Amino acid sequence: MIIMDNNYRCKLCNENMDYFIKTRNRKYYRCPNCDSIQLHDSFFLKPKLEKARYETHNNDINDSGYQEFVAPITNYIIQNFQSNHLGLDYGAGPGPVISKVLKDHHFQVKLYDPYFHKHDELLIRKYDYIIACEVVEHFNKPAKEFELLKRILKENGTIIMMTNIYNDDIDFNEWYYKNDETHVIFYTKKTFNYIKNHYNFNDLKIHNSLIILN
Repeated sequence: MIIMDNNYRCKLCNENMDYFIKTRNRKYYRCPNCDSIQLHDSFFLKPKLEKARYETHNNDINDSGYQEFVAPITNYIIQNFQSNHLGLDYGAGPGPVISKVLKDHHFQVKLYDPYFHKHDELLIRKYDYIIACEVVEHFNKPAKEFELLKRILKENGTIIMMTNIYNDDIDFNEWYYKNDETHVIFYTKKTFNYIKNHYNFNDLKIHNSLIILN
């Protein structure tokens, strides 16, 4: 028997969410307003378990395959910014390959991660661009996170994200991306349009899994 939570609020836009699906013994809700899909917070991992899960990622910064994976972000920055621009790799994780590639090209990139690079003083500075590579799907308080990112972004700055975007052609029950226990929110194109408008960005570009807000 599936117990519904008819008053479950969206953690991005605070609207009442609709029950979506139960799969792998976890319940997901979908927001009729921003269209995000969110794991019910009763299934969130405790911080110690979440950190342990991240530590299992095999993120060797010198791995050419890993560097190729993040190339949509690094290429975009190299093509659209100058080396004197200041960037923040938000949620850099234990293997910050993006900053390694960019620093090899003489770019200035600071690292922040709540588990591995907890330099809170960096969150009161302003940045020309902020990187969130395979990060936004981990936001268990997405409204708070996007408010922060917008606040520390310079006027006309850019947020550069990578995440797998959901659409209704995908069988969610079979979708590999939801199997990671630390992935708690999934975005559609409509969700990113909501973020663009709600946080007063001027433009949104989506190229496969690359999302650009400025």
